[in-house]
Amino acid sequence: MKGFPIHFDDTEIAFSYKSSAELKRANLIFSLVNNPLISSFATGLAKISLVLHLPIKSIIRATVFRHFCGGETIDQSDKTIQSLAKFGVRTILDYSVEGAKDEVGFERTAQEIMATIEKAKNNPSIPFSVFKTTGLASFGLLEKVHAKENLTTEDSEAWNHVQQRVDRICKKASDCNVPVLIDAEDSWIQDPIDSMAYSMMAKYNIEKAIVFNTYQMYRADMLSNLKNAFDKAAQLNYFLGAKLVRGAYMEKETDRAAKLGYPNPIHPSKQATDEAFNQGLAFCIEHSKRISLVCGSHNEYSNQYLASLIEQHALKHNDTHVWFAQLLGMSDNISFNMAKVGYNVVKYVPYGPVELVMPYLLRRAAENTSVAGQSSRELSLIRKELQRRKNGR
Repeated sequence: MKGFPIHFDDTEIAFSYKSSAELKRANLIFSLVNNPLISSFATGLAKISLVLHLPIKSIIRATVFRHFCGGETIDQSDKTIQSLAKFGVRTILDYSVEGAKDEVGFERTAQEIMATIEKAKNNPSIPFSVFKTTGLASFGLLEKVHAKENLTTEDSEAWNHVQQRVDRICKKASDCNVPVLIDAEDSWIQDPIDSMAYSMMAKYNIEKAIVFNTYQMYRADMLSNLKNAFDKAAQLNYFLGAKLVRGAYMEKETDRAAKLGYPNPIHPSKQATDEAFNQGLAFCIEHSKRISLVCGSHNEYSNQYLASLIEQHALKHNDTHVWFAQLLGMSDNISFNMAKVGYNVVKYVPYGPVELVMPYLLRRAAENTSVAGQSSRELSLIRKELQRRKNGR
């Protein structure tokens, strides 16, 4: 790592916002997650307990929910927002309730997203808003539109409602001057999401990037998609908002491709994904006059590499076109060490009723268990800081 402008081993800075009691809770959580057998048993027990309405909600609230979420409502998340802001880390309020099934549920989600935008208005501690399109539309409908199937009259009406919701959210974001990130989803529903994102950019990204699309760089076609999106933005004279992530649905993508007999859309190796991700970062920085970048990564090398690109292109650490993003409760060694030296850092802060946020929390547990070294790295840093505090250093 020699030559990089930033390093992530200072645990005193990394956990400066956590009390020793909070660190001990984090130690317990990642100790469980780090053991696949125990983690699988615990998550299975949590699912069963919620289905059977067993009194486990208070345990979840006091442990994983408290670690990975800001609260059950926007207002309850204030304490987390303020705590992060004291150390230069800002917040993206992420309404992490999933599973809306009908127009009433989709509309309720849209209203909640617009409430997060209103909360962020004129609040420098909350520089972005975010939404998942599957919170505003049925998965099946997105599949049909992606596959270019003939829509029924009912489908067409529902699709019009989806587009109207997305437009209302993006208009609200534009009116409040709060950029909005549109999350990426499964490849077989992504095309209509991309189409809406670029339509909204052409409408609202005239003076700056307000609408951001998300690029899952583990897809073999994604680097070219990013470059094509830039070309389109240049041709139509709008700004491109790009959030780069490695990706969240690898197993589903691989399984579906094998089952249906089409080529796996995912890169054949982690190395190929890493290379595509870092090439995407370089491309965005090279074109930072038109591209605003959010780097959504827990990978230390990629964050260091982006910091080095900022140096190479003589950009300021706090250049408004470049942001580093991690999830609350994870990779604090990256977030807080970067914020300490003036980079733009945001944490995704999920919120929502405990029982409705459980699918999100279960995914976090599964991801930490499956990503090689992720929970071990978290655990070693937490224990290092606990030992440092114990020794009074």
